[in-house]
Amino acid sequence: MALSTTIQWEDGGQIHSANWHSENGIAPHKKIQIADDTLTADIAYRLACEGTAILYKGDFQNARQLLQALVRRVDRPSKKSSRADRVAKEKSKSPLDTFNLHRLTQSQRARILGMVLIPVNADHSISLRRAPDVAQACLEAYGEQTVSYVISLRELLGVISAHEWRKTGVQVLTRDDEEVRIHPHYGVFSPVRSEYINLVLKAPLPEAIKQSSTAFDIGTGTGVLAVVLALRDIQKIIATDLNDRAIECAQDNVDHLGLKAQIEIRKTNLFPEDKATLIVCNPPWLPARPSSSLEHAVYDPESQMLKGFLHGLKNHLLPKGEGWLILSDLAEHLGLRTREELLDWIEQAGLKVVARLDTKPTHQKVFDKADALHAARSQEVTSLWRLTLKP
Repeated sequence: MALSTTIQWEDGGQIHSANWHSENGIAPHKKIQIADDTLTADIAYRLACEGTAILYKGDFQNARQLLQALVRRVDRPSKKSSRADRVAKEKSKSPLDTFNLHRLTQSQRARILGMVLIPVNADHSISLRRAPDVAQACLEAYGEQTVSYVISLRELLGVISAHEWRKTGVQVLTRDDEEVRIHPHYGVFSPVRSEYINLVLKAPLPEAIKQSSTAFDIGTGTGVLAVVLALRDIQKIIATDLNDRAIECAQDNVDHLGLKAQIEIRKTNLFPEDKATLIVCNPPWLPARPSSSLEHAVYDPESQMLKGFLHGLKNHLLPKGEGWLILSDLAEHLGLRTREELLDWIEQAGLKVVARLDTKPTHQKVFDKADALHAARSQEVTSLWRLTLKP
């Protein structure tokens, strides 16, 4: 969904142009105003709400402060209603209404905050005063460029943050007193929610793994679950994904950890042609349409990947093998999917549930009562479903 085309603006009576890049698939802005450090946050907020983008030509750090000021204005509660009125309205909404309103609010918020634009040179340098060196971060995200381009400051800050995550990595587990870290790339979902990794670490391996030590990791992303399976001494693992960034990321992590002899990365839709004793999948948990390329790891329209995994198991499991489905029930608490629907899909795929391991998430949003989805998140359970073929 990343969009790259041309954006134009007028400055000093002349028309200028550059490539336009947007990971959210936003078309180039038509109304653009050149701005510098004299622009006030109130005027910037009014322009952004009216649909006018702001191409910043002043001090980079002042541009960041301007964006922070816009965040405060966007997130400021409306003066039209009291806190009691807002609480009463929230209680009257269904979970699905709350989720849809949350998505709409987040979309509007992203649109306004995405109106502050930054020009970037072809070598990924930024000519603004006090601009940081972002060349390596942008190179990792966008590859080599031959012409200058313009992106939103909000997206650029995301690229910088992703670069830092890639450098430091995410601790997955400790082995022999050494940390095992996964290094996520830009655009690849980071394995920061450790509870689902712990489920894969604790679940008992199928007995048949002793005869054929083979596994698939479907939709591998960073490769984290393939790595966990390798550390559990499974000898041959094929990890698949369709996303080019994920393929590169997973391969880098496998190479870095010295696991090439055990893990093979393949670009394919869901299953490879082979069969395996254990097939693991952690699909996107919410059946809704992603609004950007970065959201594909969270949203699965009409549960397409989930259904595809379940129905494909019968053709790819070896005798007495197991399919492990790692799935949160947040969609159930939001009214996006019922437990009965999930069980019906398992039944229709010719599968039976051997066991289910449950755990409660511990990420920050579970405890954030100000979060719009707190009521659903506070009830969330993440499960590893052990599935086998019906006799």
